[in-house]
Amino acid sequence: MSALLQVPGYDQERLRSVAERLPCREAQAGTLLSLLGEPQQYSYPSVFIYGHRASGKSHVVDVLMEELELPCVAVSCVECVSMALLFERVLLTFFGPDATSLLPRFPSMSDFVRIYKRQRLQSPAKQTRYIVMEKAELLRDGDANLLPALLRLQELVEDNLTVILLSEIVWDLFRPNTGCFEPLQLHFPDYSKGELQEILSKDKHPSYSAEFYSSYINILLGVFYSVCRDLRELRHLAALNFTKFCEPLTEGKVKETDTHKLWRNIEPHLKKAMQTVYIREVSSLQWEQMQQMEEKESGALRGLSAHTHIELPYYSKFLLIAAYLASYNPARTDKRFFLKHHGKIRKTAKFLKKNEKTSNHLLGPKPFPLDRLLAIFYSVVDSRVAPTASIFSQISSLVTLQLLAQVSHDDQLDAPKYKCCVSLDFICAISR
Repeated sequence: MSALLQVPGYDQERLRSVAERLPCREAQAGTLLSLLGEPQQYSYPSVFIYGHRASGKSHVVDVLMEELELPCVAVSCVECVSMALLFERVLLTFFGPDATSLLPRFPSMSDFVRIYKRQRLQSPAKQTRYIVMEKAELLRDGDANLLPALLRLQELVEDNLTVILLSEIVWDLFRPNTGCFEPLQLHFPDYSKGELQEILSKDKHPSYSAEFYSSYINILLGVFYSVCRDLRELRHLAALNFTKFCEPLTEGKVKETDTHKLWRNIEPHLKKAMQTVYIREVSSLQWEQMQQMEEKESGALRGLSAHTHIELPYYSKFLLIAAYLASYNPARTDKRFFLKHHGKIRKTAKFLKKNEKTSNHLLGPKPFPLDRLLAIFYSVVDSRVAPTASIFSQISSLVTLQLLAQVSHDDQLDAPKYKCCVSLDFICAISR
């Protein structure tokens, strides 16, 4: 593997260490080092690295800079929301705090170039300096002269300086209409299934053999590879579901070689986890607690899923609670439940006898008009809320999420009717 990283000018031991830390990315690391050249030589002014999310772009560059001890400043375009933050980060890393104090309050690119050239004379570069720009696609939203200036910054500051841009989109979407200096382009392809198997198998659990963990990764990829090829998400799923995979083994029911029995045990668990790929409705700890709850408790709680604990906006929770109360309580009881001075309500013997036989939960949810929903909502919410468009849009969102159902016709605009579609357990979880 390390033979791919035999680049002149670099120590072979360091290159071997780089190859060990970059499984399945030795070819890309070797190509990038060849483009950058030897440390003492002038490098190309700018390099553009692109590829999908979690394809190893940032990891490869970080490992190369760390292991080969190259002077580098890593800048996230998400954090540096202005040019001033970018200029301060570069000058602070290369020349120290005295250089950043020379910047004016609102520096321009010409101010940065002037200060950099002055500091360069005092601290000349012994080898190539690198500026690594992560999430470089955000540069398109900055000043019009920022991206063209970064691409030819080596020429402007007259120093051995290379700018490396990392992005998830292709260069054709970057190129300004007015033209600019063309950087060298390097593509990082997605990991193949075999490469993901090799990388994830290196995270084996110390209590189990490497073959056992590799078989688990093979099962995991068989389920998730068709819908998810993100290395970070797959690594998260592997760590999240491994305890469940090992349950029959820890209980002594099967052996490590009984792959078929282990697969039958984990299959429904993985299919349920497949519903929340990328979504992360709950944390890893909450997911494990929910699975333990489903196994231990019986009755209605046995059927709860991750959607029972879905996170909703603040007022949407109160709207959903109000909708449940409107669906399962008769309209004649609203005055008694939601008014302080409702007066006396007489209950006849015939009324009491009738209600002993029936339960609103057995009869199911009843439709209710919009004005009744809002009246109950304003009664249960713990603060004054103005009837703005945001409240009505959240009702539409609850209908879209199928937590509420609109039972009236679409052309009935004056008094639309809804029905609550969630269970009592869902409302209890929301209320808590």
